[in-house]
Amino acid sequence: MNGTAPRRRGRPARKAAETGPSAQQKILDAARTEFAERGYDKTSIRGIAKAAGVDPALVHHYFGTKDEVFAAAIEVSFEPALVLPTLLADGTDGIGERLARFFIGVWENPVTRAPLLAIIRSALTHEAAAKVLRTFVLRRLLERIAEELDVPDPTFRAELAASHMIGIALLRYVIKAEPLASADIEEIITMVAPTLQRYLTEA
Repeated sequence: MNGTAPRRRGRPARKAAETGPSAQQKILDAARTEFAERGYDKTSIRGIAKAAGVDPALVHHYFGTKDEVFAAAIEVSFEPALVLPTLLADGTDGIGERLARFFIGVWENPVTRAPLLAIIRSALTHEAAAKVLRTFVLRRLLERIAEELDVPDPTFRAELAASHMIGIALLRYVIKAEPLASADIEEIITMVAPTLQRYLTEA
């Protein structure tokens, strides 16, 4: 009889690096990259887990379904609860410029751009992505801004503002149409701000 302890059957214990907040962050980072590069349809829980270096079961444990992972990965780009006070701090004066600067700033940042690319590339062909786009861009940000400003038809106005900014994002960052793709950010903001201001404030 040798002194080797018998091997236990079943799933091996997870390493510390595979659990806890660090594992959740790794999963979110991997999900943002996978969704941005592959789109919604071609991204899988298994692929996200592989990229994050964790067990697929851990992805399900922390985030549930693929739709829920997608929503969690996208939300970090906007953080509407943190953004709204800043956008609304000075009332209606300059709201168009502040909104344009925020939105374009999010797209200019490579970290927050990745999940937004995933939304834009997937929203036209998959309802889960379209739902996230409606929830985070329209309902949780633009519509709440319009409601705070107390103007008529806030939903309609929010949709007009969203269509304007998403159109710019599509042409500049996805299609990369020139000269918009290489235009100076300040020039874009200067041109766009008055239109957003009118959408959101004029009675």
